[in-house]
Amino acid sequence: MKRIKNTESTVLKSNKNRQPITPRRIINVKGKVHYSESNQAWNTIKLKSEFLNEFQQLKEKRSKFSYEMIFGRTEEEMIDAIKKIISDKTLMPVLMFLYRDKD
Repeated sequence: MKRIKNTESTVLKSNKNRQPITPRRIINVKGKVHYSESNQAWNTIKLKSEFLNEFQQLKEKRSKFSYEMIFGRTEEEMIDAIKKIISDKTLMPVLMFLYRDKD
């Protein structure tokens, strides 16, 4: 995993190859991370129907989508990153919390 030395990531820089998509309303969904036997890796995050219904363009099979995750080491780093993203006024950050579930 690539470490970000400062809070300014590539998501904050203009990129003609990527256009952000934003929701019309608040989406609060819970899901699971799945182990992929074929890839032998924890690499599958399934999007729930609420998410797909809000972002209809994700259903376009011929379209390509990408994502970027920012994991801050401290609260200050995350707050700085969120402030920079919001001040850019082109993106809306998505909060994702990772949990270790008990059986």
